Amino acid sequence: MIPEIATYIGYSASLFIVLSFILKDIRKIRIVNMIGCICFVIYGIFSGMLWPVIIPNGLICFIQIYHLLTDKRK
Repeated sequence: MIPEIATYIGYSASLFIVLSFILKDIRKIRIVNMIGCICFVIYGIFSGMLWPVIIPNGLICFIQIYHLLTDKRK
């Protein structure tokens, strides 16, 4: 992959994470944060398997999915 694309993915991930702090609706916060985490996982993979980036963001992504699914059932 072209290094510039990986950099743009990393910047977009940061943008989504910051944007999630601006929102008030918890469902929207979780969705936007999850998109940011997915972007960080992709960035970590394309930047040479950066495990300290991939592992926590992957875990946070699964946590967001869990909460989105359990909140929908209520």
